[in-house]
Amino acid sequence: MKIAMAQTPAELERCFPVMGELRPHLDADQFVQQVQRQQEAGYRLAFLEDDGEIRSVAGYRIQEYLAWGKALYVDDLVTAEVARSRGYGAALFDWLLNQARENGCDQLHLDSGVQRFDAHRFYLNRGLAIHAHHFAMMVE
Repeated sequence: MKIAMAQTPAELERCFPVMGELRPHLDADQFVQQVQRQQEAGYRLAFLEDDGEIRSVAGYRIQEYLAWGKALYVDDLVTAEVARSRGYGAALFDWLLNQARENGCDQLHLDSGVQRFDAHRFYLNRGLAIHAHHFAMMVE
């Protein structure tokens, strides 16, 4: 098992089948282009590979916030459905937590859709707490 950063278009494309489970509104080309744009603003994409297959991916950024100080914010965290409950998500989450420590972050944050009950159970078991409601609206 290894965790690495996806940086080249080919590496990003390899991550898409897993990320596509979380972000089904994107196709592979859109995903690669979107990630490349976001990388210019500090987004990073890590992947966990085991036995030659990408099992989990995590998109994150390290930023400073008035509310939280320096924080690692997890935009995306998903394990392939066929690979869940095998420790891949936990290993990638622990890696993210270590990245936060190594980068001098005060906190780690993420948002999760209200319908993702299994993900919520995972996050709570990893020690995260629910601190806020996230509000959003479409801008027309």
